[in-house]
Amino acid sequence: MNGLSTVFILVGLFLLGGVYSFWKQQLPKSLLVLLSIGSAMCLLAGVMRLEVWN
Repeated sequence: MNGLSTVFILVGLFLLGGVYSFWKQQLPKSLLVLLSIGSAMCLLAGVMRLEVWN
């Protein structure tokens, strides 16, 4: 696990926490969708950069 994959995974988890927080505040659904897509992309990029796949 290198540094960049760790950063991607941590940012993805941070954004996922933001999705949960915004959902609890009843903010607009379009904002939740945009934030969740960003979170999923960061988590996917972090997992794909792991050395397990080689």
